[in-house]
Amino acid sequence: MATSTTAKSKKLTLIPLVLMIFTSVYGFNNIPRSFYKMGYAAIPWYILAGITFFVPFALMVAEYGTAFRKEKGGIYSWMEKSVGPRFAFMGTFMWYFSYVTWMVNVASGMWVPVSNAIFGKDTTQTWVFGPISGPQVLGVLGIIWILLVTYTSTKGLDKIKKVTSVGGVAVLLINVFLWVGAIAVFAGNHGALAQPIVGLSSFTQTPNPKYAGDIIASLAFVVYALFAYGGIEAVGGLVDETENPEKTFPKGILLSGAIISVGYSIGIFFIGIFTNWTQVMGIEGVNLGNASYIVMSNLGYSLGQAFGANEATSVMLAHGVARYVGLSMFLALAGAFFTLMYSPLKQMIEGTPAELWPGKMGVCKDGMPVNAMWVQATVVCVMIALVAFGGSSMAAFFNILVSMTNVAMTLPYMFIAAAFPYFKKKTEIEKPFVVYKSLGFAKVVTVIVVLTVGLANVFCIIQPALEGDMLTTIWSVAGPILFAAIAWMMYSRYEKKNLTNKTEEIA
Repeated sequence: MATSTTAKSKKLTLIPLVLMIFTSVYGFNNIPRSFYKMGYAAIPWYILAGITFFVPFALMVAEYGTAFRKEKGGIYSWMEKSVGPRFAFMGTFMWYFSYVTWMVNVASGMWVPVSNAIFGKDTTQTWVFGPISGPQVLGVLGIIWILLVTYTSTKGLDKIKKVTSVGGVAVLLINVFLWVGAIAVFAGNHGALAQPIVGLSSFTQTPNPKYAGDIIASLAFVVYALFAYGGIEAVGGLVDETENPEKTFPKGILLSGAIISVGYSIGIFFIGIFTNWTQVMGIEGVNLGNASYIVMSNLGYSLGQAFGANEATSVMLAHGVARYVGLSMFLALAGAFFTLMYSPLKQMIEGTPAELWPGKMGVCKDGMPVNAMWVQATVVCVMIALVAFGGSSMAAFFNILVSMTNVAMTLPYMFIAAAFPYFKKKTEIEKPFVVYKSLGFAKVVTVIVVLTVGLANVFCIIQPALEGDMLTTIWSVAGPILFAAIAWMMYSRYEKKNLTNKTEEIA
């Protein structure tokens, strides 16, 4: 009995559970990007996404996680045991594709923090290398980075991760600096807001002329809010580690959902304390790739101005903050790269039948799927080249990358949610932790989550086309369709091969 008491005492209580969920989900970059797109009008969408997506989906994941806690296949096991192997493979392959688009996005975008770290501002738009410039230069650098990280990772050199984990701590400090700095500017300016609040319309209408008065654009923004809640699938494994999970876990989800949505909302509001949208975000050269650095650089400048510093000192503060943010973000992204280059691929290969993978793709050397990693690197490099050399301005380039990533990252949630009623129907699956007591309620929640994610993605995909930006729409659709087709063909080949083998065995 003494052993079980000791084990129980180490289990998560409410506050540590909330903190773990918060650190898994909350992402700094989402705040300045949201302010750039929508201003204060982003706040209601974050609250809506928290209610219609984060809380219900996280509780679904918690039920899956406890029921399949002994399975190694992660989300593949959840869907395979609930619906079937083809559906599970399609959903898992889409989940994996979201990491491929993340790599395409970040490999090209991580040179913006490098520029900030070196120069104190984003100079990437002026970068020229021989006959290429702007997005093309970032694309080439992105390809070199992918090849370098793949080569290093296949050699099993994970010491770099220990260095880059410092970046994670540094990014946490950026969040603290945003809050403390904004409050200091608020006090220094005697309560005046740089982005004034003009009644309720400030929270319903964006100052961004691209989206002003466009309901489709506002609905498309929901994908950004959903993306900001990404990473929830990781909480499924926490139920077993929670003390009195039937009561504590739902409370933890509800409380963390409230804290995260309020945290994002306050963060967006705090940016408005020191950032006038028209003067800072509405000028030429600002895009989704550099919005975070421009906002934080402006905080440094605003601190100087609020406390009577001269122009030169304020500019020096701005560059100093930009350098710190740039270095922190680069280290954090580099660290993430060395993990994500092999981790999702390895999880997918290990969780699915070995026969699904052609040739030697499913073979692991020293725990690394080396052959599959080089195939992945080739695909990522081709996608980077196609987007970078597709003929677009820097702002359009980053719009395409971010839209592609947001759509790809949120689509797998539809698969996981859609499988939930089938999971609930299967009485043979042991369910130690149950939140949704009735099948009817589970179906209602499933419809809410699937509709929220599905409609948000539809609006996110069609909105650029309605504004004449067909390239962003094409890329947002092309990636998921291509990967869905590859998944379908791979599974059909596996099924046909299995059927042939079985026929030969019978014969």
